[in-house]
Amino acid sequence: MTESKYGDVSVAVKDYVAQVEIHRPPNNFFDVPLIRNLADAFNALDADPACRVSVLCAEGKSFCAGANFANRQATGVEPGTVKRNPLYSEAVRLFDCKKPIIAAVQGPAIGGGLGLALVADFRVASPEARFAANFVKIGIHPGFGLTYTLPRLIGIQKANLLFLTGRRIGGEEALAWGLADVLVEQNKLRAAATELAAEIAENAPLAVVSTRGTVRRGLAETVKAQTDIEFIEQDWLMGTEDHREGVKAVAERRAGKFVGK
Repeated sequence: MTESKYGDVSVAVKDYVAQVEIHRPPNNFFDVPLIRNLADAFNALDADPACRVSVLCAEGKSFCAGANFANRQATGVEPGTVKRNPLYSEAVRLFDCKKPIIAAVQGPAIGGGLGLALVADFRVASPEARFAANFVKIGIHPGFGLTYTLPRLIGIQKANLLFLTGRRIGGEEALAWGLADVLVEQNKLRAAATELAAEIAENAPLAVVSTRGTVRRGLAETVKAQTDIEFIEQDWLMGTEDHREGVKAVAERRAGKFVGK
């Protein structure tokens, strides 16, 4: 087994399968450095012949609870200061990686954390997993390419249901919707994800990368274009009263009192 570290991301490779783990428990909130570290890790694995497939997992109760909007730095920028969010530049690098990725989702994948889960080719989830694109709850527009990747995966109607209500769905409903591909008990989650990875890794690696590349052709470029649009909408919405109220309401675990300003 070989091991390496990229900031709060660890990588261990064994039998052609890499375990890429986020270490920011309990919620694994992301920021620009974390997404950059993930992209660096996956870029390195693309160049490593000892790796054919990766399992993306996280330490703690959440897979990834997204960006911590109570901490403005975590979102990448102050409203109105740049034309492109550096966070999304790093996210596009993730979508451009060449080898298959399987996400092991043990708990909440919320907002941008759902976007991160959709970078993967497959999602293995437990019944305790929670999936939400809850951006409207905090008064902003979806990001991380979700306005492209989520409808592409589960269809426009179900994606809109998540986008416009901000509701959470559990592992069983996610499986029924096609948002999750495998549902297993919590204590078997990583083993099931690794088993799926091994099933892929036993195949001809050049053929796997070639086939995946054809299926995902243009994905990174489309996500870049979509995140450019998403950020324009997020940028002005972050300056609204409703966004400030939404962040406060979520922190206080109550419904927001929005005024449309």
